[in-house]
Order: sequence, then C-alpha cells, then structure tokens
Amino acid sequence: MSKISNQHSQINNQESSWFASWFDTPYYHILYKDRNYREAQVFMDNLTHYLNLPEHAKVLDLACGKGRHSIYLNQLGFTVLGVDLSENSIEIASKNANDTLQFKVHDMRVPFEEKFDAVFNLFTSFGYFDGDEDNLKTLIAIKESLSEYGFAVIDFMNVSFVLDNLIAEETKTVEEIDFHLKRYLKDGFIIKEIDFEDQGQKFHYEEKVRALTLQDFTKMMEEAGIYLLDTFGDYKLKKYHKNTSERLIMIFK
Repeated sequence: MSKISNQHSQINNQESSWFASWFDTPYYHILYKDRNYREAQVFMDNLTHYLNLPEHAKVLDLACGKGRHSIYLNQLGFTVLGVDLSENSIEIASKNANDTLQFKVHDMRVPFEEKFDAVFNLFTSFGYFDGDEDNLKTLIAIKESLSEYGFAVIDFMNVSFVLDNLIAEETKTVEEIDFHLKRYLKDGFIIKEIDFEDQGQKFHYEEKVRALTLQDFTKMMEEAGIYLLDTFGDYKLKKYHKNTSERLIMIFK
C-alpha cells in the first residue's frame, strides 16, 4: 500500500475517535475562541530565536488547528506547512495560504518524504491516541520528517501541575452557549467532558489526553532513537520544574 493510501486508511480508522469528531465541530472553535494569540506569538519568537533557524527555514506545524502558529511563523519569514487531521480546521486555515504558507489534512503518525528544518507540535497536540504504539509512531514520524540539522519541539502540558490545579467542574458561557465542563484522571488519561445545549439540541463531547510525564517521553524517545536536547517550563523558555512549571516543552532531534 502506498504511503498516501495508507495515510487515508489511518485517517478513516480514526473517524470514531474523540478528536476526529470534536475538532471538526464549530463548537470546538467557539469554546476556545479566547485563546491567547499574543502568548502564542511570544512563544514562537522565543523558540525560533533559541533554535537559531536559518532564514526561510522550512517549518512543519504538526496538528496546526486553524493555523495561528503557522500564520505567525510565516510572518516571521519561514516557509511553513501546517497539517491537521481536522478537515474543518484546515479549510479555515487555508484561507490564509500563500506561496510560502500551505495547509493540508494529514495524520501525524505518517512521516513526510519532504524534510523540514523544524517540526513543531504545539499546545498539547500529542497523546490523543488510545494506544502507546501510536504515540511512538508519531515520534518516529517526527524524527523521519526532520532534515539532517533539523530540530523538533513538543509543547505539552505539565501533568503534575495540571493535576495539582485541576478544576473538577465549571461552566463557561461563550456566544450564549453554556459549556458544562468536567475534568478528571482515569486510566492514565486526563479527561474533559463537555456538555451543552444549542438550538434545543443536547451535545456531549470529551477530550482525552494521555497523562504523559517527562519520564514517559524520555522512555519513548529512547525507543524511537531520538535525542532530547533541552526542556523548558513555559513560553518564555524558563527552566522546567516538575511541580511548578505550567508547560513541558521538549527540544529534540
């Protein structure tokens, strides 16, 4: 089977997964409409400066969503490909496409034949799969998509901090929709249940992300033949501390 047809079969196999349905709804974008774009830009400034990427470097934004990081990276002068499993997100992101900024639907477990100077997987866009083997496949795919001198970055939640500060239940009202949120740890996953009503119809979705620690990532990276170069604990690239850092940002190749 060719890589492309195999990729499509993998995408089709994921149609029943939570992320394949939730990320493709307009409600996902409504709930998270107030995400901090300035913070994302500061992170990209700090990260690209730290990595010292060459001018016009080729960057892969893996699980790019609507492309907020991709668009800003392109504005910084990089040639960017943003990919995501969500057709809806890619359709929205593609409105910003140009000669040096492209978007496509892609399964992150499948490597690219094209090689990149940097691969970014940002804003906890990892650990969605039920099986550990799929997380390992993703790491291997990232490694295989890097050029000889390329770097990869995973920006993940810091599980210790998240669990210590978990808000078990809350209601967020956005665009006159009351989103009732429940969060808890179950079977090694941090789960968020999302319930709401709109136009007389009830909806239920959930987000489910494996509670991966730095130790878990280190073990997987060793298995994938990846070298972890550095870790940071926030978007200003301050040192990572297990109990107090909000993020777990890993630089590897």
